[in-house]
Amino acid sequence: WEAAWGQLRYSVPEEMPKGSFVGDVAKDLGLQLPALSDGGVRIVSEGRTQYFVLHGKTGHLVTAERIDREKLCDSVQQCVLRCELIVAGEMQVYGIQVEITDINDNAPSFREAEKELKMIETTAPGSRFPLTEAHDRDSGRNSLQTYELSGDEHFSLAVQAGPGGDQRPELVLAKALDREEAAFHELVLRASDGGDPARTGTARIRVIVVDANDNAPVFSQAEYTVRVAEDVPVGSTLVTVTASDADEGLNGHVKYLFKKITEKASQIFQLDSDTGAISLLRSLDFEEGDSYELEVQAHDGVGLYDTTKVMITVTDVNDNVPEISVRSALSEILEDAPSGTIVALLHVRDQDSGANGEVRCSLDGGVPFRLEKSFEDYYRVLTARELDREQVSEYNVTVRAADGGSPPLQSSAVLALRVLDVNDNAPVFAQERYSARLAENNAAGALVLTSLVLRVRATDADTGSNGRVSYSFGNVPDGIRTLFTIDSESGEIRTAGRLDFEEKNKYIFGLEATDGGGLTAHCKAQIDITDENDNAPEI
Repeated sequence: WEAAWGQLRYSVPEEMPKGSFVGDVAKDLGLQLPALSDGGVRIVSEGRTQYFVLHGKTGHLVTAERIDREKLCDSVQQCVLRCELIVAGEMQVYGIQVEITDINDNAPSFREAEKELKMIETTAPGSRFPLTEAHDRDSGRNSLQTYELSGDEHFSLAVQAGPGGDQRPELVLAKALDREEAAFHELVLRASDGGDPARTGTARIRVIVVDANDNAPVFSQAEYTVRVAEDVPVGSTLVTVTASDADEGLNGHVKYLFKKITEKASQIFQLDSDTGAISLLRSLDFEEGDSYELEVQAHDGVGLYDTTKVMITVTDVNDNVPEISVRSALSEILEDAPSGTIVALLHVRDQDSGANGEVRCSLDGGVPFRLEKSFEDYYRVLTARELDREQVSEYNVTVRAADGGSPPLQSSAVLALRVLDVNDNAPVFAQERYSARLAENNAAGALVLTSLVLRVRATDADTGSNGRVSYSFGNVPDGIRTLFTIDSESGEIRTAGRLDFEEKNKYIFGLEATDGGGLTAHCKAQIDITDENDNAPEI
């Protein structure tokens, strides 16, 4: 394995059974196994198929199914699958690249196991004729390496290198033909790969010698090029190739066929054998393929032919909406969480290319959150400042993604976040000072503050236990506690003993309101005792 730029890179051969070891992710990233078994760490991949999973008990990355390299990366030399490891608790993302290495599980093969060529008997020795190429879906040394020709001294084999490094076999006329001596020649073309052991494929070629008076068809262009948008309707004609033949009658009648076409392209394009028109069998998709190289042959009634190349370039259309995936997100957050706390990890992608695939992300205004680029196409949503539950207790944060197309395509996702209370508000009394008048000689237990308006009351802006208020005396002499009581829940003050105006006509003492988190508030209570005629005159 190899770690660089916050990524892990592994390699595994194709066709390994499900559950095969790929890499020890837990060890390489220093992850704790309890976090893995709790489900706080997971593997995500783009697309419908999940090729890898994380083994919760060992922390190993293993294959989720058997992987066929040729099915995934048919025309790519290096086959790399990408996935991400999400650590939900830390809102962290790590990129993982797994190279799928090739095994020699495919033999070279020819689209036509038997091929018939016709040559004019006056063809000059040294003339060359392109042969059908073999195809091997493997890569590197396991792919096609050599061609061999056997069967007849009149012919030899030459192999030319194509612009992409591919090998193109050509049949070379080594000795002059004589129709009277031999009307046809049987040859065998063998293709071999470089595997150990090597795999081979063969094609039988029959060369028919025709009369010298015949003419071969000739294409109007050696190469046709066409650019077409990916949204062109099915059935549309993309290009028409034309070839002419100087012969008259049946000998000059030209038919067209594909000489070289991949299996994938054969499901997309069809060729009208009579007109040479190439049209669409099914919709194009730039994201699946942006260019196709075809070879078309024109055959006349005698069997003589000419070959031309057709290059079809597919241009991108802004037909994919940006996709927003929430990889990890909080549903609750404390109101005193520090600025910069990560609340969500998002992945954004657009399958289009160029400006059509460039995505800009934003948050709807008016919320105390911000966006930050994390890793490749990942974004984090963070708090921009401390929150205040007493002002806003819930947020619906809308994330929008827009591509660079004209007009741009957009999508959005909504993050629901509840703000949890912390005890950041003390109780507040409705009044700083409460007062009441009470006649002396009262009965014990009488309500001192006779009106609900005058009842001691404090409020707390917090919620739950943090906002639950209890009442008590402040720092008061013991004498007050023997004369008065306070209900801790209602704040009602009652007498506990007999009051006598002649002993004391006024009581002032402190009261305290305490919330569930221990924050307090204070106020004063003043009780004035009124006189009653309870004493006779003394002489």
